[in-house]
Amino acid sequence: MTEPGSGFLRELDALQAERLAPLLGAGRTSLAEDAPADATRMLQIALANEISVSELAAAWMPTTPELDVKIAFARQAGDEAGHFQLVADRLAALGFDVASFAPPAASPLFQYLRGLTSTVERLAAGLFTLEAIAWGVNENFMAFCARRGDDETVRIYREYIQPDERAHQQLGRRLLDRYAIAPEQQRAAREAVARVLEIAAATRAAAAEKLGAACFPGC
Repeated sequence: MTEPGSGFLRELDALQAERLAPLLGAGRTSLAEDAPADATRMLQIALANEISVSELAAAWMPTTPELDVKIAFARQAGDEAGHFQLVADRLAALGFDVASFAPPAASPLFQYLRGLTSTVERLAAGLFTLEAIAWGVNENFMAFCARRGDDETVRIYREYIQPDERAHQQLGRRLLDRYAIAPEQQRAAREAVARVLEIAAATRAAAAEKLGAACFPGC
């Protein structure tokens, strides 16, 4: 349930919900009937995403002047590193050699995010929007795994990863309510939310075509 907040924050919630709906594909969870399930490949995408988000939050921390936001990014960096380890352990259990994993070059989305310099933009794009995307697509991925009988992956996401993603998004929402006060700050927040969702939609569409599935985890 959405927490209470200012009129601006409720406007931002509505913008995010509207733009998220097509990105999440109305809860699509299935591959084509004759397509093989490739949980290992999908979890490698999650692995890349978790380390990318952790690195992003860590990179933002030193140049964020507000102490409470700085600590929020530190918390996010640590949580996402923990998610990386959870996914890595699951991949190892599925027979994947995690030592051979090499994180890909920064995607267009993370290139954009790394270029953000203001606290309000970082909150709007990162904690508020990126984590909302992650929570939504992870729900689709969990449903897909459940249909394939992969109960252990579902458990890891339900018990550990998803509660963190929701907490991050709610924390970002509260901090935006505190710091996005002036009209120019609110305009920057709107633009950051819209831009993240635009880039994420394009990036995920391209990846879905390559994978043959739209329900993979991560942003």
